[in-house]
Formats: sequence, C-alpha cells, structure tokens
Amino acid sequence: MSTVAGDLAKKQDLPPPGGYKKIPFARIPQKSYMSGFQMFAAYITATGIGMGVYYLTAKEIRQEQIEMRSARNVIQPILLAERDREFLKQLSRNRKEEEDLMKNVEGWKVGTWYGEPIYKTEPEDKLITPILKEFYVHASYDDYYNASTLKLWS
Repeated sequence: MSTVAGDLAKKQDLPPPGGYKKIPFARIPQKSYMSGFQMFAAYITATGIGMGVYYLTAKEIRQEQIEMRSARNVIQPILLAERDREFLKQLSRNRKEEEDLMKNVEGWKVGTWYGEPIYKTEPEDKLITPILKEFYVHASYDDYYNASTLKLWS
C-alpha cells in the first residue's frame, strides 16, 4: 500500500537543546614576537653590518678599478701603435692590389685617376685617410660589414 504524504508526521527543525554557540566577534590581538625597542635594535644592527660589508666591498672594487685603469694607461700606447701599423699595412696591401689589377691599363698610375692626382690641393707626401669603403675595397665583405657596424654604433 502506498503512503500518502499527508499521513507522515511533520517534524520542525529546531535549535539543539541549550541553543547555538556564541559567535566570536571580539578582536584577537596578534602574537607579538618582538617589542618596539627590539625591532629598532635589530634594524640598527642589520644596517650597521650591511654598511660594514658595503664599505669593505667598495674598497676592494675601488682598488681593482685603480689597477685596471693603470693597466689600460700602460697598454694604450702599444695598442694605438699596433692599430696605426696595421692601418698602414692595409693601405700598402691596397696599393699593391691596385697595382696588380690595373697593370694592363695604359697610363694608369697607382694612387691617381689616369695620371691626374685625386687631391690637387694637397701635397703628394701627405697621407689622406681613405673612407671606409675605399679602405676595405679589397677585403672580404664580412670585414667591411663588421667595421662599418662598429663605426656606426660607436
């Protein structure tokens, strides 16, 4: 037989005996690990130690910078002389290459344009620094590209 919904006893949901627990809403202070004086003392100590380490490190760095500056000052004239020497050697290689290329051309004199000097107002014994393309005319393209990039970005 089936039961009808109306036949079941109705039960109301009520609070438990003795009532519900109280809701805690009072402020709970955070646990204090250090007092204000202790925090201030810890800050002063950490700052002092940090400044001491910084002073020692800065002293070492300063000494290394002085040493590197001295080494750079000593070696700079040698590097400049080597750079100038290689520059003149490349100019000489360029002249020899021009001589080899133009040996079959009548009236061609190395360093001129068919016998006419390129710079008419300058004495013949004065060195005219060539532009970058003229300097690397007989070198590989990679050498020219590296030099031009270095010149443009520095």
